[in-house]
Parts: sequence; C-alpha cells; structure tokens
Amino acid sequence: MDRSAEFRRWKAQCLSKEDLSRKGSVDEDVVELVQLLNGREQFFTTSSCAGRIILLDRGINGSEVQKQNCCWLLVTHKPCVKDDVIVALKKANGDAILKFEPLVLHVQCRQLQDAQILHSVAIDSGFRNSGITVGKRGKTMLAVRSTHGLEVPLTHKGKLMVTEEYINFLIKIANQKMEENKKRIERFYNCLQHALEKETISMTSYPKEKIKEKNNSSYTHKKKRNPEKACGKYITEENNKELENDDHDDPGISVTIFPEDY
Repeated sequence: MDRSAEFRRWKAQCLSKEDLSRKGSVDEDVVELVQLLNGREQFFTTSSCAGRIILLDRGINGSEVQKQNCCWLLVTHKPCVKDDVIVALKKANGDAILKFEPLVLHVQCRQLQDAQILHSVAIDSGFRNSGITVGKRGKTMLAVRSTHGLEVPLTHKGKLMVTEEYINFLIKIANQKMEENKKRIERFYNCLQHALEKETISMTSYPKEKIKEKNNSSYTHKKKRNPEKACGKYITEENNKELENDDHDDPGISVTIFPEDY
C-alpha cells in the first residue's frame, strides 16, 4: 500500500471512531478549526482541547498532578467565577490544584511538508511550544501547544491555604489567559485559511518538481519572524504587539523532529 493510500486509511479509521474524551465532543471554540483541518485531504485531527480552567484534587498522598488519578472538582471551557471555585473547594480532601490549560491540538499530516506549513502557522499564531514528531512507520504528527498555562495549589490535606481574595486574583488571571487563548485560536484559524489558500494557488501554478524543491529548501524557521508577513491581513497591529510581548514565554522555537514508535 502506498503512503497516500495508507494515510487515507488512517484518516478514515480515526474520524470514524467514537469520541472517548470526558466531554464526548469537540470543544465549541475549536469546532471550525477542526472541521477546516479534517476537510483537507492532507490533515486529520487525532485529539483536541480548546483550553480549560480545572480544579483537581490529587488526594492526600498525591505527589504529582496526574489527572487520571485525580478527582475533578471543577472543569470549564469558559471564564469562571470565584463562587464556583469556592463551592468546589469544599469537596477537596487532599491537595487541590487550580490550573489553566491552553489549547492542545494533535494533527496527523500526510507528509513532512504539510506538517511544516501547519507548524509555521502555529508558531506565528502564538503557539510557540508546537512541534513535529515523525514515527518509524511514517506517521507525521504535529502537536499545537502554547506556554501560557497556570498551575497553583490551593489546599493541603483538605485545608484551604490561601485567602478568598487571592483565589479571586487567580481566577482573574486564569480568565485573562483564557481570553488570550481564544484570540490565538482565532489567529490560528485565519492564518491557516490564508496559508492553505496560498498553498492551493502554488500547487496549481507551479510544476510538482518546483514545489518539492521549494518545500525542501525554504523551510527555515528563524527566532524572529514577521507574523504579519506570514499571515497576511489576519494579523493586526494589536495582535502583532501581543505576540512580541509574549516573547518572554519562549525566546523562539525551531521545528524539532522526534523519532518515535508508532
């Protein structure tokens, strides 16, 4: 079986499977992004989370935050309020942790060149912890990730260790991060549309040999890129400043390829 046929088989199998996530469906804020990717023959998504604020109780003897062994006291994909957190904390018996987790999106790509395009779009949209994994069986995966998470302990052995005023302060920070996360998702969607349109034009305008040569030679990701140039009109001056201000999160990322067993 050739690579293209095998990729189509993998895609059909993945998209026909039941959604086994806790929510059981794609998060509202990434529905359009997931549909855009799955609607292209060179991509399909294997998992996604639009971003969430969660309160976990890891138990009395817990030493690490391992979500599979924790009690989920609160989870929301929208901004939350202090009263909801306070009520949920009353159920804590161990060490409760308040977390904000930004977008995580895993996309299998038909070939490395497709992953490189998607990786470039993710970086330029603010998801600077993104990376490409190439498996021995030829599976090329892109993980879209960001660095603006939050994790703060609130209780120890069921006892609240902070004031309600501090909890309110943390919630404001988490909600701000949630809003920034949503803006990055919107930038990613718009920039991806622009990149795919540009790629379609290139595919119809140049011979395949020229396209292959261009893909193999021109993908060099520098520490400082101009996101306005990469994403065209979809990056505004305000968004550009936000990306520049976010440089302290990550000084710059080059594409990294990790061989893994698949």
